[in-house]
Formats: sequence, C-alpha cells, structure tokens
Amino acid sequence: WGAGRRVEVAVLEFGLGGEYEATCGGDPVGTAVTNVSLEHTAVRGDTVAEIARTKARIARPDAPFVTACDGEALDVVREVASEAGAPVTRVTGDGDTDERESAEGPPAFAATYAGRVSATNAEISLAGEREGTYRIPLVGAHQAANAAVAVALADRTAGALEADLADRAVRDGLARATWPGRFEVLETAPLTVLDGAHNPAAARTLAATLDEYDYDDLHLVYGAMHDKDHAETAAALPDAASAVTCRPALDRAEDPDVLAVALRSAGIDRVTAGDDVADALATAVDRADPDDCVLLVGSLFAVAEARAARMRTVRERTVRGVDGAAHALDTAGVQPDGIAAHRDGVDHRTLTLRLRGDRAERVAAAARIVGGDAALGGLGANEDRGAGGEYVPVTVAGTVAELRALVDRLAAGDGGGLGGVAADLAAAAGIDAPDGGRSSEGDESAPEFPWSDRTAVMGVLNVTPDSFHDGGRHADLDDAVAGVERMVDAGVDIVDVGGESTRPGADPVPADEEIERVVPTIEAIQSVPAVGSGDVLVSVDTRKPAVARAALEAGADIINDVTGLEDPAMRSVVADADCPVIVMHSLDAPVDPDADPEYDDVVGEVVDALRERLALADTAGIDRDRVIVDPGIGFGKSPAEDFELLARCGEFAALGCPVLVGHSHKSLYGAVGRDADDREHATVAGTALAADRGADIVRVHDVAENRAAVDVAAAANGALRDGEDPE
Repeated sequence: WGAGRRVEVAVLEFGLGGEYEATCGGDPVGTAVTNVSLEHTAVRGDTVAEIARTKARIARPDAPFVTACDGEALDVVREVASEAGAPVTRVTGDGDTDERESAEGPPAFAATYAGRVSATNAEISLAGEREGTYRIPLVGAHQAANAAVAVALADRTAGALEADLADRAVRDGLARATWPGRFEVLETAPLTVLDGAHNPAAARTLAATLDEYDYDDLHLVYGAMHDKDHAETAAALPDAASAVTCRPALDRAEDPDVLAVALRSAGIDRVTAGDDVADALATAVDRADPDDCVLLVGSLFAVAEARAARMRTVRERTVRGVDGAAHALDTAGVQPDGIAAHRDGVDHRTLTLRLRGDRAERVAAAARIVGGDAALGGLGANEDRGAGGEYVPVTVAGTVAELRALVDRLAAGDGGGLGGVAADLAAAAGIDAPDGGRSSEGDESAPEFPWSDRTAVMGVLNVTPDSFHDGGRHADLDDAVAGVERMVDAGVDIVDVGGESTRPGADPVPADEEIERVVPTIEAIQSVPAVGSGDVLVSVDTRKPAVARAALEAGADIINDVTGLEDPAMRSVVADADCPVIVMHSLDAPVDPDADPEYDDVVGEVVDALRERLALADTAGIDRDRVIVDPGIGFGKSPAEDFELLARCGEFAALGCPVLVGHSHKSLYGAVGRDADDREHATVAGTALAADRGADIVRVHDVAENRAAVDVAAAANGALRDGEDPE
C-alpha cells in the first residue's frame, strides 16, 4: 500500500485483529494468534470459532505461525493456517495444557509463571525447545503464554531467515518488553495501576493479577466505551471501597452517570460520577491511604489520557527579544503566519506544553483573555477542534502577573481537566499553585545533595587508556589518588570515575576488564579525606549493570549511565541500591561517528525521550528524587544542536529532575575554531553559560577553572547579595 503510493513513512495500526488488520497489508515474516476471546463480535463473529477463523487469516504462505490457543480455537487456527501454507507452532502457558498433549506430544515451548519478584517484575520458566528462567517486566500469570508466543515467534522467524537467536538475545528481549497501559504501575504508595482491560475476560485476568499484591482498600477509576459490557466487566473486578467514573474525550465514551449505575449494581456503595480522566484519578489517589490500591480501568483511551497527564511537561522557553520569540514559536511547530502574528507578544515568560487539541484551544483563549498571548502548533492549528483530538503544542506567554491570572482562571473553571494544567503551569513559572491544585513540585523532604541548592562541579577521572581528553593520565592508582586530591583542593563536589571510553569509534570494553579498572580506583580514592567522609561523592560512568553493582559495593555513590537506563538490569541495580542515577540521552554509546539524526526541535525531542526513560525508572521503582537528567551533548547531535542544548539547558527542569551538562572539551567547540587540544577556555565559557541558564551539575575535566566559572555565575545571579556562599 505505502510503496504503491510512494509514501516515505507508513504507519500500520493494530486494531481489531485478524484479517481486518492494517498490518495484513504488508508481507509479514511471521504471524501469531495468542488467544481468542469474545471481543468485537459485531465485526469478527459471534462465536469463538468464528473469531478464531477471522484472526487466523493473518497467516501467510511459508511464514511461521505461532499460537497459544487451545480447544476449539486451536483446531480452527490450525486449519486456517494450514490452508494458507503457514507452518504452525503451538505453545502453552500456565493452565493451557489439554488432553491433546498425550496424542501429539508436548508443545514446542511451554512457559510457567514463577511469580512476582518486585512491584513491576516477574519470572517465568521455559521448557521444551528452549529452557531456562527469565525475568519479564510484566506481572500476571497470563504473561507466561504471552512470553512463550514471543519467544517461539522470534525463534521460528530467525530460523526462517537463517539467523541465530542466542539465549542472551531472548533474555534481553524479554527483559525489555514494555506494554504501556497493561498493568502499568505508576506508584507504590498507594499502589497506582493503569490497565486497559475493557471486557469481562480481561477484567478477570486483571483481578487475578491484582491478587498477587497486598493492599488494604481498592479505589477504582472507571471509564469505558458505550458498546462494552459494563455490568459484567464491573462484576469481574475485585471488590472496591470506592469508585470514580470518568469520560475519555471520545464520542464513543459512555456517560459517567451510566457507568456509576453499573458500578453500584456490582456492589460498590461509594461511587462518584466524574468527568475528566486525570481529575478522576487524582480524586481516587486523594481518597487512598498509602497501603491502598488505586486502579484505573475500562478503556485504553482512559489509560492514554491518564498517562498523558502524568507525563505532561511544561518547558519555560528561553526567549531573548523578538528574534528569540520567533525561534521559540518556530521550534514549537507554529506556522509562519502564526509566528508573524504572535512573536511581538512572546518576549516575556514563555511556556510550552502539549495538550489535547480542544484543551489547548481553551488554554490559549484563557491566556489571551488575561492579557497574555498564545499560539498553537501542529498541522491544522487554526482549524476548529471538537472534543478530544490529537495532542498539540501550545505556547503561552506573558508577564508573571498575567501567568498568575491565567493559572487562577484555569483553576477556577468548571473542571474539564484544567486543574492539573494550572498546577503544572504554576510550577513551571515559579508561582504559587492555586488552592486545591495538584502541584508538580518535588517532595520537600527530598534528600540533600551537592546540587540541591547550587550548581555542583563534577570532575572527570578517567582510568582508561583511550579517553578523548585525558586517556591514560590516571591509569595508575597513585596518579588517580593525586588527581582526586587536586580536584578536592579546587572545590570539586563529585568525582566521576570512568573505565570505558564513549568517544566516537571507541571499542567496547568487557565488563570484567572495566571492573578491574574502576573498582580498585574507587577503593583507592577513599583514602582522600573528603571522599572517605562523604563530603565529595563518587560516581561511576558505566553502561553495564555488573560494573555498576561492583562500583557501588566498592564505595561509589552515584551511577552515571550514558545509555539512559536502557538496560532493565541497570534499572534493577539502581532501584535496589536506592542511589542517585544520571540518565543521559544518547542514540549510541559509544558514539557512532556516522550517525546523522535529524531533529526539528532538539530540546523538545530530547525532553520527550528523557520523559519516556523517567517513566521506565518510575516503573522500576527508582525514586524520582534520585534521578538526574543529562541532555547528552555530543551524543548524536550536530554542533549547532549541542549549542542549542547548552543555551536552553534550563528547559530540562520541566522534567522535575536536576540537570547535568557534560560539555567539557567536546567537539561542539570545534565549530567555533577550537581544536581538540585548545578547548579549555571554551569549556569554561560553556560552564558559565550553563550555570547561568540553570544547570544543576557541570561535568568537567579542569575543576579549578570551571569552579571559578560556576562561582562567578552564582555571584552574578545574586548569591552574594542574598548572603550565600557561592562555594
């Protein structure tokens, strides 16, 4: 389809399943039908057999076909797949064996659910053609069959392509599996779960999964489409102490009052008919005690709205004059006519966030009413929008007084989901949140670190022979200790020990070799009094979980992961240690010198990417007050984009985490005529700029010079006037 129309990007969306899938328009190398249930009966058929036949028509000649179906459904999918010429592989999960096994032999892959090992992780065991115990970041006995299907499909597809499938690849693939909105744990106190279950069968599976958790009372948030079986779905859910109904912004969404009747009929006495999804979730969380559970369920559309509100960021844009205003609007997607109309009014405080189209228009209108200005981004930005719609960027601007008036106006509205938006705008603009608003400010009881109230200086201590700036300088332990002593005398706050270079084209270092480099160094520098006492912290710059674990045991305080917690095992190490972690944005580590990515707005896109990594950290149980973000200057960006990140580093505060800027001696300074051995002064200038623009940590090779730059920036911003010591 796409090739015939010469499109550059084709999106095939999964929907009903089976022959009605857009994905059937392609030429798949493998297909699978996990199970069959009575869903979408108006289109797919009224019986299990009819639906199985519809779903199995995804089979293609000679392409492996995998299924975990049993009973009548298995008979049908086998028949259809065989008619299509597809070889069939049967797998099972817990409780999926039947009398066929004695006649036809065991399934090719049999998975057994071994149980939950953390709030968000479980273990399964595989038997048959592949054996072993594997960890998956998905909870519930039904995930055993899902995992078996995934492994079998990968195995059979690799075989068809004459490729090897190593056990390490299977292990990593299962460990990295994510399924947003399917038993997605947002918090643990109270346990807050999003699940898109929207039929009785899925609700029963959800109830069984929730039974693995120990909680006191359950508080439901329920939103669903009007064509679903609300009564049966509600009856299949666990007993709840209270419920709040809501309405996703979709024409098919059921009236919250109708849903409330269904929930009361299911035996829930305390039911509140709400409206906005995010507001309903906030109401339920406010009701819950720390040992309770809050469950949002009924529709993937409701889950999507809850996730969007949860992950919303408001970036304060750096705007300097009319040209800066035009640039801010351009990178937010505003069309040229909109830029010309609004740039003169966007030279005060400027904030950008993404909202549902109808809400973006309401926020923009409110901003103009109070005397500010606003512009919408995205295609069709000036078209009339109905309820819901695509999420679009909206940029609002005004004086602090105008923004405060905007916040008050949104908070005083008649609901509609703008209370949370008001609180997020207030937090980003540094003004008081309205009474009753949900603030996105951090916990006042968060631990104190060197970066808590000033810009901290991190000194680089590479114990590698091939780092781009100081390779080999500290390979000897005595040299490493002497280097740290010099850093301490110069005013360092953190020493970053690295045992593997991530410079462009660097060769990867095996984990055991990296451990041999960093562990003795970390142990040796404990002899420096400031390090041994904990006044100066130690971080380890590594992307390997085994190295991180060994470094922490040797005395490191912080993990600096240039892959941004890409490896699930690294997330587990950090969560178990409850230590600070630096989450960096990178496309490749080590840097691929041939990579040439394209960004429309490098800051906005890196913020979005880091936000997804923060969601993974949350799911892994890593406290947000332990996370530091690093935009990754020099990692997959052009010099112009690197300078953009440096100039706008303060916008990353929208993520609610401290911001680290690592720019020292990097290639961006080559664009201003500084060769690799002549970048010390340029680095100091960059440090002063970063500290002035809001960086919480600067990572540098030359501590004394950059400490001076940080202190001057602090003094220029009022540290001396306010009676603070810039050091």
